[in-house]
Amino acid sequence: MLIIGIAGGTGSGKTTVVKLITEELEADEVTVISQDSYYRDNSDLTYDERCKINFDHPQSIDFDLICEHLKLLRLGKTIEQPVYSFKEHNRTGETISTAPKKVMIVEGILILTNPELRKLFDIKIYVHTDSDERLIRRLKRDMNERGRDLNEVLNRYQNTLKPMHQEFIEPSKEFADIIIPYNRYNTVAIDIVQTIIRNRLV
Repeated sequence: MLIIGIAGGTGSGKTTVVKLITEELEADEVTVISQDSYYRDNSDLTYDERCKINFDHPQSIDFDLICEHLKLLRLGKTIEQPVYSFKEHNRTGETISTAPKKVMIVEGILILTNPELRKLFDIKIYVHTDSDERLIRRLKRDMNERGRDLNEVLNRYQNTLKPMHQEFIEPSKEFADIIIPYNRYNTVAIDIVQTIIRNRLV
């Protein structure tokens, strides 16, 4: 089994990079696990209290559970991934059964900030994108997919996203084995990653 970690700031193009990498693999060879599934269970808090949580801080992530699940997958065992609701800012109580595959890709903005999780990755990738471009993508996603309004997204970006990116996410790229400067024409880096994966799977 090959476990790949793909990090980068919000809106950096991680999802696109994951898609490009997985296109070269058979569906039964790869599974993608999102950091977003592993936000901590905050059922003990009210909705208003949950809205105030800084979800861009490493403390918002249940890294112990991610690490436990990756270790189980490496042992050939199926895990039950939590399901997270962005509208409720909490886990739903449901889970998704996830079986081990030859390639397990873990993607998320904070996955390279945790030392124990980093140890579990065979390949660590950081997707680097201009901050203005990331903001535009974040605006579009949060408004279209997560039901947020413009002021809410802008306030969150200024007060939490940008400071957290500068304090935790950007510095975590020093732990990456490969840094991909993302733009739509950058196929060389993707080709290199695909070649590494194929060589490791032989």
